[in-house]
Amino acid sequence: QARNAEKAMTALARFRQAQLEEGKVKERRPFLASECSELPKAEKWRRQIISEISKKVAQIQNAGLGEFKIRDLNDEINKLLREKGHWEYRIKELGGPDYRGLTTGMNPQLPGVPSECSWF
Repeated sequence: QARNAEKAMTALARFRQAQLEEGKVKERRPFLASECSELPKAEKWRRQIISEISKKVAQIQNAGLGEFKIRDLNDEINKLLREKGHWEYRIKELGGPDYRGLTTGMNPQLPGVPSECSWF
């Protein structure tokens, strides 16, 4: 058993080293949106958050999930929605579009859903 774990770690270490050499290490999203000073990167991070929200919304719609898992997913979605708001504010500061104003009369987090409907 230990030998297999050693092999896996060696393979993982080789893969990681190859990534580092190629310079294709996945860039991490800054913890604070205010740390980002480039508009294209800020928009990239906003898109990434929207993608994460979409995946979690799809998971939460799974009828087989338990109540605690649903609550955890809901908390994660709410956290991502807050973070998305911070990035949208930063994008506007950097001279980009005002994404918050684009959804007048609609729920900004749920495109196509009226404002009075919110499940999160």
